[in-house]
Amino acid sequence: MTSSVTYIGVRHHSPACARLVARTVARLRPAYVLIEGPAEMNARMSELYLRHRLPIAVFSSGPGFSSYAPFCAYSPEWAALTAARAAESVPLFIDLPAWHPAFRHRSNRYADAEKHYAAAVQRLCRELRASNSDELWDRMFEVEEQDGLEERLTAYFDLLRGDLDAGEGDAARERYMARWISAAAAKAGDAGVVVVTGGFHTSALRRLVAAEPAESADPATLDLTADGWPEVPAGADGEGVSSYLVPYSFRRLDAFTGYQSGMPSPEYYQLLWEHGPERAAQEVTTAVARRLRARGLPASTADLIAARTQAEGLARLRGSSVPTRVDLLDGLVSALVSEDLGRPVPWGGHGGLTPGAHPVVVEMVDSISGARVGRLHAQTPAPPLVHDALARLERLGLDRVGELDLDLTDPGGLERSRVLHQLRVLGIPGAARESGPANGLDPASRERWRLARVERRLAALIEAGAHGATLEQAAATVLAERMAGRDGADVLPLLAAVLFDTVLCGLLAAADQVLARIVDALADSAAGTGPGANLGELGAVLAAALGLWRHDRVFQVSRSPGLTHVIAAAAERLLQLAEAVTGPDAPTDPARSAALAALRDAVWHAESVLTLDRAAVIAAAARMAGDQHIPPDLRGAALGLGWSLGAVPEPGRGVIPPGLGVRRLGDWLAGLFVLAREQASGPEMIGLLDAVVTGMAQEEFLAALPALRMAFAYFPPREKQGVAQALLDRRGLRGDARGLLRTVVSPEEFARVRAGEQAALAELVEAGLLSARAQQIVAGAGI
Repeated sequence: MTSSVTYIGVRHHSPACARLVARTVARLRPAYVLIEGPAEMNARMSELYLRHRLPIAVFSSGPGFSSYAPFCAYSPEWAALTAARAAESVPLFIDLPAWHPAFRHRSNRYADAEKHYAAAVQRLCRELRASNSDELWDRMFEVEEQDGLEERLTAYFDLLRGDLDAGEGDAARERYMARWISAAAAKAGDAGVVVVTGGFHTSALRRLVAAEPAESADPATLDLTADGWPEVPAGADGEGVSSYLVPYSFRRLDAFTGYQSGMPSPEYYQLLWEHGPERAAQEVTTAVARRLRARGLPASTADLIAARTQAEGLARLRGSSVPTRVDLLDGLVSALVSEDLGRPVPWGGHGGLTPGAHPVVVEMVDSISGARVGRLHAQTPAPPLVHDALARLERLGLDRVGELDLDLTDPGGLERSRVLHQLRVLGIPGAARESGPANGLDPASRERWRLARVERRLAALIEAGAHGATLEQAAATVLAERMAGRDGADVLPLLAAVLFDTVLCGLLAAADQVLARIVDALADSAAGTGPGANLGELGAVLAAALGLWRHDRVFQVSRSPGLTHVIAAAAERLLQLAEAVTGPDAPTDPARSAALAALRDAVWHAESVLTLDRAAVIAAAARMAGDQHIPPDLRGAALGLGWSLGAVPEPGRGVIPPGLGVRRLGDWLAGLFVLAREQASGPEMIGLLDAVVTGMAQEEFLAALPALRMAFAYFPPREKQGVAQALLDRRGLRGDARGLLRTVVSPEEFARVRAGEQAALAELVEAGLLSARAQQIVAGAGI
C-alpha cells in the first residue's frame, strides 16, 4: 500500500519546502494530495480557491478555544493546494479539527514541534555555528541549491524526531492522519498519493501506514464513512463549533511579534519566494534604507554598500554561498549602527523586540516583517454576525471615517452609541471612544468617537462570530464569559465593570442578570460563604449603582428594581465592613473614605429603598469616630459621615480625637474632608486647626506636613484660597491670599530650610556670636 505514497516533510512557511511541494505534485500528478490541515474544511474546499489576497487563515472556534491555520503564498500547504488544482489532483486536509482535545492549549495549528527536539537542534546549531534554529534552517535549506533537497529534508527531520515521544496530542493527530493516508492509498491505486505534513510527523506517519494490514482498506476496519474517508470528529455535545476563512497579516504571522509558530520576517521570505536569495537581499536593503530615511535616521549609499559587503563576507565565513537573512541583518546593523546596541538583536535568538531596542534595529525588523494584509473574496462565506454588523454600520452611518459626536439623549445617538460599544466589547477595531460617561456617576450625556477603516475589522468580526449571530447576542455572550467562574475576592469590581459595559451596550436584560449576581455576591459575603468584600471596592459598586439609579436619563435603567436591590444590599454590607476595620497604625486608604461617601450619598438620595435608616448610620458613624482602634482616616471619614447627615459635632478642641498624634492629623483630616469638606472649612474648624498647627514644634510640623498637604488636596483652588484668606484675617494681615498658594519651592522643602535656619541661629546664640534678640529679629524677618 505504501509504495504509491510520496511523503514530503516540511517546515511550515518555508519557501524552499513550498517549491519542493509544487515541483513534486506537478511531476507526479497524483490522484490525491493530502495536506496537514483541518479536515472539516474538505467539504468547503472551494472557498479556499476563491480569488483571495494572501495571507489568510482558517479560524476555528468554540466554547473556550480558538485556533488559526494561516496560509501565505510561500506556505507549503498553500503550494500543495494550488499545485493539486493545476495537476487535477484531489486536495484533502487530513488533520483533526481544532476543537479536538489534541489541540488543547494550541492556538496555532502549524505550531512547529521544535520543543520536542530542542536538544537535537541545539547540537546542530553548535556544530554548524548557527545562533538558533531559524538561522540553521536558512543555511541548510533556504539559500542553498535545491538539488537533493528532499533527501536532505528527510534526513534532517528523521534525525530530529528519532525515537522521541510525540505526546498524547500529536500522537492522536498522527493516528488520524495515517487513516486518511491509508484510505487515499487504497482509492488511488497506481495513481499515487502525495502527503504534505510537518516534518516532525513524517517518519511516524510512514511507520503507522506501513503497519496497516492490507485489509485496512475495508471501511469497517478503518472506521471510515460510507464514502471511504475517516469521519471528521464533531464538537462535544451542545458545543457550537465552527471554522471560517479570515484575513490574516504578516504582522500576525511574524514570529518576532509573538506568533506561536513559523518563521520570522515574513516580508523577507515573501521576497525570497518571489525572487530568490540574491534579489531578496537587494530588495530588503532598499526597503530598510527607504524606511530609515523616512524616519530621519542615517542610511547613506556608502553605508548600504558596506552592509552588502559585510553580509557577503559573513555568508562566506559561515559557509553559505549566498547571504541568509541573518547575514543580511548582521551586515546592516554593523554598517548602520556605530554605538552600543544595549541589548541582543532579536534575530540572534527566539525573542522578539524588547523595550529600548535601538531605533535602527526596530526599523529593520519592521521592514522585514512587512505590512501585507490579506483580503477575502467578496463571495467568501462568513458567520451571520458579519452580515448583521456590516448592515448596522451602513444603516447607522458608522461605516465612514472621521470624528463622531453623539448626543446620548437622542434616540438615534443612543442607538449608534450602543452599536459602537458592542463592537468595543467584542474587540472589533475601527472605532475608538475619546470621551463619554466613565461610570454611573458621570453626568455626561455626549460621546465622542473616532472612526477609521481598518483592514483587521473583517477578520475580527468573523472571529467574534463564534459568540453569537447578532451584535447584541455576541456582546452579551462575551460579557457573560467575563463573569463566568469568577468568584474570588476581586469579583465585585469585575461585576461593576461588566454592569456598566452591559448598560452601555443597551443589554438591559443582561444588566438585570449582572445586578442579581452582585446581590448574590453581597449576600454570600455577609453570610461568610463567599469571598470577603473589600470596603473600597464595595464603595465603588455602591457609587456606580447609585449613580445609575439616580441620574440615568440616558441608558434607561433609572430606578430599576435590580439597581434598587444592589443599593440596599451594598449599603448594609458596607456599613458592616466599615465597623469591622481595625488597625490604628494602618496607612491612609482613600478608597475607604470614598466608600463612606457612597454610603452618605445613598442615605441622602435613596433612603427610602435602604434597609438602614439615617439614625442607624449616624449611630454607627459616632461609634467609629470615637474608636481608637481603627485607622485615623476612617475615624475622620466617620465623623464627616455623621456631620454630613446632620450630627453636628460640638465645637471645640474635642472635635480632634485625643491622642491622635501630629503625624496622623493629616490622615484624620483627609477622611473628614472627603465627606464633610464644606462643613469642616467653616471659621470655627479653621481656627481650631490653625491653633493646633501653630502650636506644633518645628520637628512636629515637619512630620505632620506631608499628610496635611494631602488632606488639603481635596479642596479645589477657590476653596483653598478661602482657607488662606481666613488665615490672613485671623492674623490681621492684608494681602492677596493667592500668594500663599504659589510657592517657588515645595512647602516641605521650605519647612526644612526654615528648620535648618533655626538650628543655625540657635548655635550662634549658644556660641555667643548672636544675641537672643537678634535671633528673634532675623528669624522673624526670614533672613
